[in-house]
Amino acid sequence: MTSASSATFDVATGDAMRALARDVLAPHLRAGDVVILTGDLGAGKTTFTQGLGDAIGVRGPVASPTFIIARTHPSEVGGPALIHVDAYRLNSLAELDDLDLDTTVDSSVTVVEWGEDKAEQLSQDRVHVTIAREHGGEVDMERPDEGLRTVTFTTYGDRWAGVALVG
Repeated sequence: MTSASSATFDVATGDAMRALARDVLAPHLRAGDVVILTGDLGAGKTTFTQGLGDAIGVRGPVASPTFIIARTHPSEVGGPALIHVDAYRLNSLAELDDLDLDTTVDSSVTVVEWGEDKAEQLSQDRVHVTIAREHGGEVDMERPDEGLRTVTFTTYGDRWAGVALVG
């Protein structure tokens, strides 16, 4: 498996995170795509997914699926559905497999939060999005969407060869 490309962006607000998802990744998404999101609690994984959902025209609101594990957002514009998964509470590949994501992966855009080292089995062609918050300060819980984040996109597989993720 080879990395097709990598791109890094800095964002400072939740609105900027949604815009990054909408403007950089969403224009390239199609049915069958798998996006794996990695980042600490509060990094902006769900905020990023909200931007994707808005851009591809799915029924919302897109919210964290932490307690239900997976949520399907049907398209409102005739495109693919968004399958939004939170793998945080999953302890093994078998538990992820129990969600039967392989039955919908070809017809949907599948986004897996906390999916690193768990969701790669879904597709050899995938995008890893790593979101890192600036360190050294407390998260302002009154404005958790604010604060500098570095977002790195790394693409894998033939599907993403030649696709430039630029803002």
